[in-house]
Amino acid sequence: MLIVSAVFLVAVPWLVPAVADRFWVNVMAEILIWSLLASSVNLLFGYVGLLSFGQALFFGFGMYGVAIGVEKLGLGFWPALGLGVAAPVAMAFVAGIFAVRLTWHYFAIITVVFSLIFYFLALTLKPLTGGDDGISFTLPPAFRFGGAEFGFASETFQYLFILATVALCLYAMRRLLASPLGKAFMAIRDNDVRASLIGLNVYWLRLAAFVMAGFLAGLSGALFAFFGRYASASYMFYHVSGEAVVWTIVGGAGTLLGPLVGTSLFILVREVVSTHWQHHALIVGAVAILIVIYAPRGMVGLWRDLLERWSGGEK
Repeated sequence: MLIVSAVFLVAVPWLVPAVADRFWVNVMAEILIWSLLASSVNLLFGYVGLLSFGQALFFGFGMYGVAIGVEKLGLGFWPALGLGVAAPVAMAFVAGIFAVRLTWHYFAIITVVFSLIFYFLALTLKPLTGGDDGISFTLPPAFRFGGAEFGFASETFQYLFILATVALCLYAMRRLLASPLGKAFMAIRDNDVRASLIGLNVYWLRLAAFVMAGFLAGLSGALFAFFGRYASASYMFYHVSGEAVVWTIVGGAGTLLGPLVGTSLFILVREVVSTHWQHHALIVGAVAILIVIYAPRGMVGLWRDLLERWSGGEK
């Protein structure tokens, strides 16, 4: 199943070659970008036990890092991407120093507070951020690799670059979670008191996870800036973080592909239903409620349970 899905994702640009259908290539690219934001929520909530409603802050920093780098500083592709990643990582480290001292709803509240502070700050600093209008730019600079020049002017290359970046991040996350560091994260999630008693430094491990999650959220914001040629303070508002939390829970928190599944479901529902009915959010809400009640482990968890049941029946 995983191999078939991977082949399908790579083949998307050639499966919808017609100009009129290129819309769906962009939708798939958007799903991949938002799933990376949801993965940052999943890293904290699903594997460390910290529910963050502030990931939009790092998403916005990634967007502004790229937009300011391209439009105001005249940076090339890789330097702009580097700025779009470095800015949210630095912000995550500063915010994490204070945030990870707290847990449960206190942690969720302080992440919302950080998000709101910089949301209103971005609206105020209009010379730098564009205020309500945001920052828009034309095609991002192309880059050379192996003697060839590539650029986001090509929708096919744009999609494949986003797919490769997200796939690399998911692979790195898989290796991380299988490592001793990942096991330490899960030990803290299950019982932070016991984890501290066996010698784990809970504070520094939570801070490390917070910064890693900030990296994922910032990278997704940087990719979205290149994708949309735009950066806006509206993407730093906490409702963006709330959507990522819903995608993660519905897809399956604590599973590697849960965020991708949840994001795909809701964005596809939005794109298909919104053309016929403007209240598509009601369907999204109903699906989320049903999943939380009847499949608390999310869609991926439900699928795993069904597979185990079927395999058990065969025995």
